[in-house]
Amino acid sequence: MAGEQARTASESQAQGTADATARIQELGRAAEPYVIAQRRYFHQHPELSLQEVGTTEAIARELDAMRIPYERPLDTGLVATLAGTAPDAYREDGSPRRRLLIRADIDALAVTERTGVPFASERAGVMHACGHDCHIAMQLGALRVLAQMTDELHGEVRAVFQPSEENGQGARMMIDAGVLDGVDGAYAAHIWSEVDAGTISCEAGPRMANTDWFRVDVRGTSCHGAMPQRGADAIVAAAEIVNNLQTIVSRDLSPYEPAVVTVGELHGGTARNVIAGTAYLTGTVRTYSDTAHEAMPKLIARIAQHTAAALGAEAELTDYTVAHGAVVNDEAASARCRRAIERVLGPEAVGCYRGTLSGEDFSEVLRRVPGVLAFVGTRNPALGATFAQHSCFYRVDESVLVKGAMLAAQYAVDFLAE
Repeated sequence: MAGEQARTASESQAQGTADATARIQELGRAAEPYVIAQRRYFHQHPELSLQEVGTTEAIARELDAMRIPYERPLDTGLVATLAGTAPDAYREDGSPRRRLLIRADIDALAVTERTGVPFASERAGVMHACGHDCHIAMQLGALRVLAQMTDELHGEVRAVFQPSEENGQGARMMIDAGVLDGVDGAYAAHIWSEVDAGTISCEAGPRMANTDWFRVDVRGTSCHGAMPQRGADAIVAAAEIVNNLQTIVSRDLSPYEPAVVTVGELHGGTARNVIAGTAYLTGTVRTYSDTAHEAMPKLIARIAQHTAAALGAEAELTDYTVAHGAVVNDEAASARCRRAIERVLGPEAVGCYRGTLSGEDFSEVLRRVPGVLAFVGTRNPALGATFAQHSCFYRVDESVLVKGAMLAAQYAVDFLAE
C-alpha cells in the first residue's frame, strides 16, 4: 500500500511538472514579440555603468504594467518580487518556503555601433555590445510568463536588474544593499556569441575568469625629438613592456593554465617633436586558478621594472585591482539547469561550451549562494551574428531570446518546487 501511494504521488508530481512546462511553453510563445520589442527598445537606448537612469525607468514601467512590486535600493537598477500563490509558497511567519534570485545586468559599453540595424543605438559612442539589452528583455519575458502562473510557484522569485556590471561594481553594490538576504539559490543567463543559436550551455565548474585591472606608469627623460641620445624615451619603454608582458602567459605560466594579459590603453607624450618623458598603460588580467591569479601582480611588476631599466627608464605597477572572482557554477544547480533546458526546450537545446576568460561580476553572487550562469547561444552566421562580445558589429539571433526567457521561468518553477 505504501509503495502504491508513493508511486501515485510520484506520478502526480511528474504530471504537475509536465503541466507547468506546457504552460511556460504556451505563455513563452505568446510573449516572444514582447521580448523582442523590449530588446530593441533597450538596444536603442543604451546607458553606461551607473548612468542607467532611463533604463531603470523603462524597466519600472514594464513591472508596473505587470503589477509586480519592486524596490530601488540604489540610484539605478531595481529589485522586483514575484510572490508565489501555491498553497505552500509561504510559511506561517510570512517568509517564503524558498527564494530564488534571478539577475539581469542592464548597463552598456562605450562603443560606437556599426551594425546598421534599424534599431541601432541612438546615443553616440554608447552601445549594448555585450547583450545586456537581451538580458533585460529575457528577464522581463520570464517575469511576464511567471506572473501568469504564480500558482506554480512554491516560493518567491527575487528579480534583480543590476547596474554597473561592465565596471565590476554592480553586484557588490546590490549585495551590500541586501539582495541576497534570505536567498536560497541564484540563476543568471548571458547571451553568448561563441555558442550556437538554439543551444544553451550550463556546465558545472569554472565558466568565466577572475578579472583584474592594472596600470603601469613609466618615467623616462624628455628631450628634443632630434636628440634621442640625450633622453630616455618613455613611449619606447612602454611599448617594450606591452610586448614583454605577453611572455607571462607563454613563459611564466604552465601551458595548462588558461590566462590572458591584455593592454588596452597606452598613453604618452606631449608633442610630436619631443621625446616623451612619461607614459602609462592600462590593461586587464584574466585567470582561472588561484595560483595564476596570485602570481600576476608580481610578474607584471617584475617585467615592467626590468624592461624599463634596460632602456634607461623606470616603471612602476601603480594600480592592481581585483575586480571580481571567477564564475563557478554549482554542480547541483548546473544539473537542475540542464534538466530545465531538456524539459522546456528539448534535449537538442543542451549546448556544450568550454567556458571563457571573459569576466562577470555574477561571480560575487555565486561566491555566496549556490547557483548557475547559463550561456544562451546566439551564434548564427546566416544572420551575421558571429561577432564577439564588445564588437561594434555585435549582433544576436533574436529568436533565442524567448528561449532564454522560458528557461529562466522553468528553472524558477523547478527550483521553488524542490
